Amino acid sequence: MSEDKGMKDKAKGLKDKVVGDAKDKLGKATDDKGKQVEGKAQKAKGEVEDKTGDAKKKLSK
Repeated sequence: MSEDKGMKDKAKGLKDKVVGDAKDKLGKATDDKGKQVEGKAQKAKGEVEDKTGDAKKKLSK
């Protein structure tokens, strides 16, 4: 098991959620449906990474 106990996954997840949210909002503001979809997908990826980090943390205990 990695020594970081899932923190790298949680950090990547946070980054992807923040960037994805920004893309989604930019897409809404500019009526760019493609950018909105891209943002929503990146936010979802961030959620998965965050949950992966939580799981690794629980498994390391």
